[in-house]
Amino acid sequence: MPSAKTTLMILTPLDPAELPRILDIFDAGLADHADARAVFRRIAATHIFCPGFKADLNAGRAKAIALAARMGIPMLDEDPALAFSWDGRVIRSRSETSVVFHEIAHWQIATPAMRALYDFGLGAGPETGRIIEANAAACADAAMREEEENLASLLGILWETEHDEPAILAFAEQNWLELYDRPHTQRHFVTCLENLRGRGLVDSSGRPTLRTHQPQVIYAA
Repeated sequence: MPSAKTTLMILTPLDPAELPRILDIFDAGLADHADARAVFRRIAATHIFCPGFKADLNAGRAKAIALAARMGIPMLDEDPALAFSWDGRVIRSRSETSVVFHEIAHWQIATPAMRALYDFGLGAGPETGRIIEANAAACADAAMREEEENLASLLGILWETEHDEPAILAFAEQNWLELYDRPHTQRHFVTCLENLRGRGLVDSSGRPTLRTHQPQVIYAA
């Protein structure tokens, strides 16, 4: 299992002392998107749960498992390195809190057909042990995989936020703050949030819902 205090693997490492400035710049870039700005501010506010940009990354796992139970998602208390993060039947839950929320998000986003496949037909995830089999089951092209991963990333982060977990860590680790001073970074955040809303996976205030994949998908422009 990961240690309680973990240094995150971010594309461009962030100096914790710089985090307030980085968050302010990202926030300013959302000035024309009031709804998205409010969502971002909720995510940013979770920095109080990770002073020094560190936290026990396993402490909230029970919250994620309880959420899965509410949704009727089967869970197995086992390390995904022994098989798959999702094997078509269960999520293996012996992962960091943010990873379990991320897998729940994948389950919500996936079509019923993709839920029947190892790792939702997207290829092996970073925690999966049976990589060859997971990759052999992949049915998504590069564009679809990128979109699904982006949406699952943000939805998982929003679930962390709702459960008073240090979601800002996953927001940084999953590189939502990469090139934080470039307008396209904020546009990407807004677009993904709107796509989640179009799928019914977040409500009008940007809070995650218990809904699952909807056949009619409305994409943001």
